Amino acid sequence: MPSPPPHSSAISLKNVDVTFGSGHGAYRAVEAATLDVAAGEFVAIVGPTGCGKSTLLNVVAGLLTPSAGSASVGGRKVAGIVGDAGYLFQADALMPWKTALDNVAVALEVAGEPRPAAREKARGWLARVGLSRFADRYPHQLSGGQKKRVALAQTLVRDPAILLMDEPFGPLDAQTRALMGDLLLSLWSSDRKAVMFVTHDLEEAVALADRVVVMSAGPSARIIADHRVDLPRPRETHDIRLDPRFHEIQRAIWSVLKSEVMKAYSDELPMEPAR
Repeated sequence: MPSPPPHSSAISLKNVDVTFGSGHGAYRAVEAATLDVAAGEFVAIVGPTGCGKSTLLNVVAGLLTPSAGSASVGGRKVAGIVGDAGYLFQADALMPWKTALDNVAVALEVAGEPRPAAREKARGWLARVGLSRFADRYPHQLSGGQKKRVALAQTLVRDPAILLMDEPFGPLDAQTRALMGDLLLSLWSSDRKAVMFVTHDLEEAVALADRVVVMSAGPSARIIADHRVDLPRPRETHDIRLDPRFHEIQRAIWSVLKSEVMKAYSDELPMEPAR
């Protein structure tokens, strides 16, 4: 694939609207979303539940066509599924009948890589995520953190141009989440792919990202803030949380996010019966 034009964004959303349904039943999930992610930049997206964070990822991946506006990856307009995107979901996409090694290798085999070469590359990636000794184990024989590391290797073995991550560490306990965050930053720092990372955890967003983008409560959710995270790299997610600047950034973002979270929460509360 030819190189994108100089200085172009790795990921770009321009005035994206997403509406589900039509007529009186139409629901506008996202309104006029504009966002640029530079090459090598790690951008986290936070917002209340149901505000359209995952919807934006799906637009970038080509899984969802916007009702208005456009998305581009590497300077090319998205029109169909983006083959150069690595997408890591909250739920693992591991095949229970395949070993850890074969679950990673299959990502290459479906693209036409010969099986011996695919398995060799898969072994290399299992080593990078610290699972060499577990190559022959099946998913049910792995812990939650180990399965997530297999899924991360499965995503990265294809060397995608961009990474889209939708609450990838959500199901894990706090300690394992921190370790996975450190592993992700270590792997990311080696080639600095552009990342869009969706999370409900504001601390996680600040600890990992270069920028934190805030979305409003839905419907018609909008991007309402974009905060630069000027913390030094390389980082360890536990240690960076002890930095006073970390807490300043977190407070600044929460001052915007809190009202949107409360708005979404109040909309979910049942109405009191009339008396």
